[in-house]
Amino acid sequence: MIKNYLTIAFRNLWKNKVFSLINIVGLAIGICASLIIFLIVQYDFSFDKFHKDRDRIYRVVSNFKFGGEAYHNSGVSAPIAINAGKSIAGLEIAAPFYLDGDTKVGIPNTSTGIPQIFKSQKGFVFADENYFKLVPYQWLVGSPKQSLKEPFQVVLTESRAKLYFPKVKYQDLVGKEIQFRDTTRATITGVVKDLDENTDFSFRIFMSRESLIPMRANWGRDLNQWDNTNSASQLMVKLSKGSSPAQVTRLINELYKKNHKPEPGDNSTTEYALQPLADIHFNSDYDNFDQRLAHKPTLYGLIAVASFLLILGCINFINLTTALSSQRAKEIGIRKTMGSSRMQLIFQFLSETLWVSLLASLVSILMAPALLKVFHDFIPEELHFNPLKQPQLILFIFLLTIFVSLLSGLYPAFILSRFPPALVLKNQAYVQTGQSRKAWLRKSLTVFQFVIAQFLVMATFLVAKQIHYSINRDLGFKKEAIIDFSLNWYEKDQGKKFVLADQIRSLPEVSSVSVASASPSSNNVNTSTLKYKDGKKEIESEVQIKFCDSNYYKLFDLKFLGGRPPRQTDTVTELAINETYAHTLGFKNATEAIGKSIEWWGHRLIPVVGVVADFHQRSLHEPIKPLLFASDKGNFYSMHVAFKPQTPGGAEWKNGISKIEKFWKQQFPNDDFDYEFLDATIAKFYQGEQHISSLLKWSTGLAIFISCLGLLGLVMYTTHLRTKEIGVRKVLGASVAQIFSLISRDFLKLVVIAFVISTPFAYWILHNWLNNFAYRTSMNWWVFAISGVGMLVLALLILGFQIIRAATVNPVKSLKTE
Repeated sequence: MIKNYLTIAFRNLWKNKVFSLINIVGLAIGICASLIIFLIVQYDFSFDKFHKDRDRIYRVVSNFKFGGEAYHNSGVSAPIAINAGKSIAGLEIAAPFYLDGDTKVGIPNTSTGIPQIFKSQKGFVFADENYFKLVPYQWLVGSPKQSLKEPFQVVLTESRAKLYFPKVKYQDLVGKEIQFRDTTRATITGVVKDLDENTDFSFRIFMSRESLIPMRANWGRDLNQWDNTNSASQLMVKLSKGSSPAQVTRLINELYKKNHKPEPGDNSTTEYALQPLADIHFNSDYDNFDQRLAHKPTLYGLIAVASFLLILGCINFINLTTALSSQRAKEIGIRKTMGSSRMQLIFQFLSETLWVSLLASLVSILMAPALLKVFHDFIPEELHFNPLKQPQLILFIFLLTIFVSLLSGLYPAFILSRFPPALVLKNQAYVQTGQSRKAWLRKSLTVFQFVIAQFLVMATFLVAKQIHYSINRDLGFKKEAIIDFSLNWYEKDQGKKFVLADQIRSLPEVSSVSVASASPSSNNVNTSTLKYKDGKKEIESEVQIKFCDSNYYKLFDLKFLGGRPPRQTDTVTELAINETYAHTLGFKNATEAIGKSIEWWGHRLIPVVGVVADFHQRSLHEPIKPLLFASDKGNFYSMHVAFKPQTPGGAEWKNGISKIEKFWKQQFPNDDFDYEFLDATIAKFYQGEQHISSLLKWSTGLAIFISCLGLLGLVMYTTHLRTKEIGVRKVLGASVAQIFSLISRDFLKLVVIAFVISTPFAYWILHNWLNNFAYRTSMNWWVFAISGVGMLVLALLILGFQIIRAATVNPVKSLKTE
């Protein structure tokens, strides 16, 4: 019987090739998008699921308030990290560790005396045995209790051990030396297996925390600084059974308040909180450990896109199947007369749906590699589409095929199987019902298709408009034709960077050079809490700090509202502030701050000598924050180079960069030269929006394509059904334009109704999305109008092609069988 069902199903599909192709293509696109999005979503939501008792693991994070402004930091002060495990009840494990940036690793060579250098090694961290109690590494050599007990002991992961010592057995690595940043030597005491699961704990080199004081000059000072929070100082905790997060949070804050005595007039607040382990991979307020962050709204958006595309394909199937039902009415009547039960007929029609779903699934598997490129912005490098090695993917495809078969086929099967046999054999299946003319379900589903398509078109326009606004807005400083590159922070001879600056300054392609900290707009933000006393009250606020030489202001074309730039000195003797900081200090006229003094580190009073016009320090998501400029050569870690304008089609910048690299190699032969244009750096602030824009463009295109396929199928069916009517009208004198107007009117009404429904919904969603930006574009009426007109024109083209083709047929051919 099943074989018979499948045979008949295949014959019916082959008989209606065009409609079958429309159904298969529509479903294949939806299934394929679902496969890719399933991979992405499953990957991101699988992070750190392997931890034992993961629901009891948290990271301690810091939240601050200064003058009503909220700030977040993923780290804690050094005393909190050290004392939490000793002083807080309810903790089973307290694991402090200290993040370090990319590091240079040298492997001593006994034969040549010249170490083998591995540059920019990621995943360097200072840790102790508690870290390994929390994160379940498998130890191949050594033990957590002994391997990180003394200063300058280091543990490597298996991948790093193979990289640095490819021919040495792990047991023989113990006792060998490894060199960091040219000067620090450490002894290998253990090797652990790399974590195979998806995790944010992707560290590869573990130095004992006892090495912090000799390796980090400021760590000894930080040990007693309860109010000095550094994002590098991390604290993970595992709560004891029965302990509540609220209880532990309260005890941590009590420990801080007990040891930190705020000075009179201090209006800032510091609160510690527990961030669940499952939140670390997604929360941009605190970031993770310099790894890729996922964005939950984007993932939910991907799920919505997959659902929409899948539903659109299913709608096409339902619409076309119910539209063609009259052609199968006699078949159903004969089957019922011959004794077929309604359930058998339902199974028959569901088997046809299953055939379509299976074919669509096969097509979707073939399409998947191409669609992977569409979603490449969302796909991590480690993620690949390989069903043979991904059993969960095979299971998902199977379940999705069954789901699509039921979703697409159940309603048509019940509709087709209920036709009364006596009526259908007399061609009266629709007598007194009006169903063939109203077709309310098909119209409703078509409207729903175009509501989705029009919403996506509107969203695509507005997101692209906001990105263009963000990238092209005047940020308050010059950003074109400027490159930035980092200097070696650990270079002992600090004079080299100034020699390099002078060499670059001599190049004919270069207009200006500055040695400083970060550029005006950067993710690399240095902040501190500073005080201002006006004799009556004390104002304490969180302030961003940029250290720079005197060339910095001219290079970036920063405008002074009053005063002058600070003099270039070895230590901080003068300050310039932005107008937002001046207003924060209580000055209505920002220039009134000139001549006032701000309490600097060490309680020194430093005078303000200039006020800089506000500019955007980060993306337009964020408001402009208080900022000051100072000169301190010890904090110059970047170089900024502005080029002269290029001639059309010229290569001056390329030649200039090549010369700069040669000068770099003269001063820093062991360091890589990595530069980036400032405008490209600023564009990266909006990568999330650019990813959303890319997603919307492709999903909009696919949604429109599927919707238009469905519309084409319905128009083809309608024109076929009304072939004789068209012939009669032509014989009676109707023009092609009149026939087109008559038939297209009902379809165009559906597109207009979809526009009316989608516009307020789109306005509400997009207005809320724009609220994420402190500075945003306007929601112009033409964004919605263009979307509606565009869909109307597209529908007219589809309708026109098919209706005009039917209307131009010789009426003799249409009526010859009458």
